[in-house]
Amino acid sequence: MTENGTSPYKRILLKLSGEALGGGEGAAVDIDKVDFIAEKISEVYELGIEVAVVIGAGNIWRGNFGIGRGMDRTTADHMGMIGTVINGLALRDALERRGLAARVQTAIAMNEVAEPYIRLRAIRHMEKQRVVILAGGTGNPYFTTDSAAALRANEIEADIIIKATKVNGVYSDDPKKNPDAVRYEKLSYDKVLNDHLNVMDMTAFTLCQENNMPIMVVDFWNEDDLLRAVRGESEVGTLIS
Repeated sequence: MTENGTSPYKRILLKLSGEALGGGEGAAVDIDKVDFIAEKISEVYELGIEVAVVIGAGNIWRGNFGIGRGMDRTTADHMGMIGTVINGLALRDALERRGLAARVQTAIAMNEVAEPYIRLRAIRHMEKQRVVILAGGTGNPYFTTDSAAALRANEIEADIIIKATKVNGVYSDDPKKNPDAVRYEKLSYDKVLNDHLNVMDMTAFTLCQENNMPIMVVDFWNEDDLLRAVRGESEVGTLIS
């Protein structure tokens, strides 16, 4: 429990897609969406929970688009990693405008704009009540930001990965197409694999399974679902453990 006893988690890693920050009319970053995300994070922070964040870059660049046109895979992936730093800087700014201390750490050296990722420093920041945004993916091509989230969550000894989506958990079928689809309250790693349920890419999911890292899939955009999930309420999201 946290010090105020309101959550079963002391430290979480929040995984956000880059699309969560995306804007319309050619804007890669929607400041209103970034402010909304910062507000949701601040609600969790106020419970006394230590928060780390990993963000994708799909709003800025999707490597498979370039690869499909013949671009070198390593170059395309490095562009995506740089995109996550842009998103991380935007989120840090939004958090600090709300009065929260935040740091961006990146797996790619960018000393003028962000700290290098150092595991013990990231943990120390969180212990000092700073939100840590872990950008730059793993620092290596061929790995997704899901894999970065799984890796960093294990490294910083997070209690759980919260995967932010637009759906309230994992369902037996697509709930938009099948009104009879059932939301799973809890799932085992084996059930996810055997039923081919889409939670994370295989590399990321296997890393979580091998290290017993729980994953919570939750609708980030629906009212207070994120807050309820980190409080341990079973009525929202799906817990995979």
